[in-house]
Amino acid sequence: MGTKLTLRLEENLIKNAKRAARARKVSLSRMVSDYFKSISAQQKKEIIESSILSEIAGILPSKADNKKLLRSYKKHIEDKYL
Repeated sequence: MGTKLTLRLEENLIKNAKRAARARKVSLSRMVSDYFKSISAQQKKEIIESSILSEIAGILPSKADNKKLLRSYKKHIEDKYL
């Protein structure tokens, strides 16, 4: 179920947007929704394709290794400080 969103825009912009929606045979709400989806997908793609992220991807252990990692760190701290 959709949630209502109220926007305040210039009258000419609204008229042109309605015309564009009518020409595409979709509702204005659908057109706005599709636009929001496209910019959300674009942001996710930019994050995934970040050069820094691609360089460091995979260097951290997976969640399955958490207990082993904690035991190892605990041993390191005990050896260092005790």
